[in-house]
Amino acid sequence: MRGKSGNPNLEKLDRLAQALKVERNWLLYGLGDVEGEPPIVENPDDVFVAIPHADVRPSMGGGSVVEFEPAPGRPYHFQKSWIKHDLRANPTDLRIMHVEGDSMTPTLHDGDIVLVDTGRRIPTPPGIFVLHDGMGLVAKRLEHIPNSDPPRVRIVSDNACYSPYERLAEETNIVGRIRWFAREI
Repeated sequence: MRGKSGNPNLEKLDRLAQALKVERNWLLYGLGDVEGEPPIVENPDDVFVAIPHADVRPSMGGGSVVEFEPAPGRPYHFQKSWIKHDLRANPTDLRIMHVEGDSMTPTLHDGDIVLVDTGRRIPTPPGIFVLHDGMGLVAKRLEHIPNSDPPRVRIVSDNACYSPYERLAEETNIVGRIRWFAREI
């Protein structure tokens, strides 16, 4: 089948239902049976990896205390191939965290879920990191200041209401680079 229709006729619906192996009423109302068994991954551990929550909420404002205990709740599952080939990350270095505050708006919003790569702790290239800036745990845009002696980093909020600031690199404990996020709509 090809194309799209805002008002498909019964013949088109029947052909679509047959192709999808469902009943017409399932397409129209979500009622009825689906033929056959749903696809099942034989060994999900071969395809997916579970990433645990960290029991910490980086603030996008004043900061919070660093604690890295596994959080209660279900882990998030990602395809191993995406972790390996796209992120080029080690699954044991990844943690799920929720962010709080508005200082990274419009990029990150209060309550967003982020995937933090704790194996990436150097701000080159610049990016968004979870870090302890001497006052608390924050999610901020971080960049190394070239030719600074001693080495310094610039900590920037995407929300223009918050001013950028600098810290000595040795005073900044970078937890990891944020590699992915999700939010409710």
